Amino acid sequence: MDNSKIKRYTVTAALPYTNGPVHIGHLAGVYIPADIYARYLRSNKRDVKFVCGSDENGVPITLKAKREGITPQEVVDKYHKIIGDSFKEFGVSFDIYHRTSSSTHHQTAADFFETLYDKGVFTEEVTEQYYDETAKQFLADRYITGTCPNCGNENAYGDQCENCGSTLNATDLINPKSTLSGNKPILKETKNWFLPLDKYEERLRAYIESHKEWRPNVYGQCQSWLNAGLQPRAMTRDLDWGIRVPVRGAEGKVLYVWFDAPIGYISATKELCNYAKLDVWNPKAEEYYINNYESDKCGWEEYWKSDETKLVHFIGKDNIVFHCIIFPAMLMAHGDYTLADNVPANEFLNLEGQKISTSKNWAVWLNEYLREFEGKQDVLRYVLTATAPETKDNDFTWKDFQARNNNELVAILGNFVNRVTVLTHKYFNGIVPTLMQVTQQDQAVIDELATFPGKISASIENYRFREALSEVMNVARLGNKYLAETEPWKLIKTDEDRVRTILNISLQICANLQLLIEPFMPFTSDKLMKMLNNGRQEWSEAGSSTLIKRGHTINEAVLLFEKIEDAAIDFQIEKLNQSKTANAVPAQALLAKENIQFDDFSKMDIRVATIIAAEKVEKTKKLLKLTVNTGIDERTVVSGIAEYYKPEDIVGKQVSMIVNLAPREIKGILSQGMILMAENSAGKLTFVAPAEQFTEGSVIR
Repeated sequence: MDNSKIKRYTVTAALPYTNGPVHIGHLAGVYIPADIYARYLRSNKRDVKFVCGSDENGVPITLKAKREGITPQEVVDKYHKIIGDSFKEFGVSFDIYHRTSSSTHHQTAADFFETLYDKGVFTEEVTEQYYDETAKQFLADRYITGTCPNCGNENAYGDQCENCGSTLNATDLINPKSTLSGNKPILKETKNWFLPLDKYEERLRAYIESHKEWRPNVYGQCQSWLNAGLQPRAMTRDLDWGIRVPVRGAEGKVLYVWFDAPIGYISATKELCNYAKLDVWNPKAEEYYINNYESDKCGWEEYWKSDETKLVHFIGKDNIVFHCIIFPAMLMAHGDYTLADNVPANEFLNLEGQKISTSKNWAVWLNEYLREFEGKQDVLRYVLTATAPETKDNDFTWKDFQARNNNELVAILGNFVNRVTVLTHKYFNGIVPTLMQVTQQDQAVIDELATFPGKISASIENYRFREALSEVMNVARLGNKYLAETEPWKLIKTDEDRVRTILNISLQICANLQLLIEPFMPFTSDKLMKMLNNGRQEWSEAGSSTLIKRGHTINEAVLLFEKIEDAAIDFQIEKLNQSKTANAVPAQALLAKENIQFDDFSKMDIRVATIIAAEKVEKTKKLLKLTVNTGIDERTVVSGIAEYYKPEDIVGKQVSMIVNLAPREIKGILSQGMILMAENSAGKLTFVAPAEQFTEGSVIR
């Protein structure tokens, strides 16, 4: 696209399914690169709308609801909040994060379908689809599993094999079975509305071939689909959760999730622009979070129906076909919309050498990371950008995370800024010194500093975010090298004017770092801005050696980063090891112990008891000291459950307890009984407790 014609940007990030939290694979693949790009555009004073939202329709939601025994609405409400709150805390700067359960989205998607229907785009076809006779419903793709005909994976889904990546039809599966009942489904006729992709094949090919600058994985996958020949694809499903098909004769059918989900970008922009026109808070908008917009003018159509708008989709590679083939075909059929100028899809990020799996809990969840590494959002942003799977799959390891923090963020970036600010306070009371005589060495540093913004801009605008971040870190390396070579701490005794020049130039490098790191590490940029007490500049000022004026007073130095110790990393690795153990094929069940007589059992006095106080036992990892009400008395019990329960979470909990066990001293505490626990194959413990509230002292027989 001719950049001279661009007046505005629409940047979209793939809508996450609200069937679970966001993990590092999502962040590295979609949300961090999209946020870097949007922040960079804003720093350049470009007109940009950065939109996203929760995808709350489709089979993954209903599957999660069935597994958890709750309604689909309860699922989407729960995870929409978790995901939205996590994004906000992580600093992902969406202009709006909305949800596809909104009335705006339902109406937008229904209107879009009706437009295509009225234009005669769809074909109505009666096809045979799998039907579960026990559950009495047609089965959407993800309700069917079976053996992949390509690789033999026995757990392939009806639309895709996650082992080999093949796109499938449910009827391709060998030995299919319903995930609802476990039974073999039958084929039964049903009517659906199909988008005839084959009729748009020529236009799609011309569109794809006009974008040979796209990443090889995106361009190559699109060509593969086109060369195989496009086939009509159903845009409706027999489901009871989703957006109702708005035509007569479509009772019991909803829009295919990949028809309505990309329309979510459009409805999000509508919601943002409609809200921006209001003078007061829109109560309906409390379902979303909305930032970064100008309320005086915002017409949503400008961002979707203009040749002067650049549309960019950030997605993972498993969504390429939907954003590069199906959605463009929908937009072409509609006729009014702008097509994406780029779809910079990343490859997959693995975790400790294994594919991330949400079902096996083999993941690093964003909401947990934010709790366990408080205040370290930028460390994760940095590591995931530095190792981003831009052109091939890559691997995240906790040891590499620790090493990059300690050896790069602390030792290079943090060290440089700290030395400069500390020396400025030590020698000049925190006042930016005057630039005195500039040597050839100084000028070389000033000249090199001026080259970085152009290099970083070129990398970002070509979606090479790893390369861009590396250049940002090279600015800090330039500063460290300059300090090491000039040694102002030695010169201060003999040539104060020389030190003035050195620290002035070093402070200019710090000010440039504050500006250049903002798209990548916004929290660190804010810290540095407060330290320099210098306000926020625009990208056009980057590279200048006069960003911070002489005589200006900077604030006291604070550490931008801190070392991450082995204990924190060991804890994370142990969490993953526990997941691995839990996912291992269960060992053969232990044989029952030898028989005892009833009289032996009857000697045990097992009662219902209530925990009324709990605290950790000092210098131990596993032990809690519990005070319990047995109905007979109050007594102390030491229990090895500290790895699974926090003291504050179990006060008031009813348990089963052997009250006539001989007292035993444990870590200097007299334990007067035993709390009964169940243990699974992974070694996890859980209380054996009454199913309802019972009086303390009730006998368990």
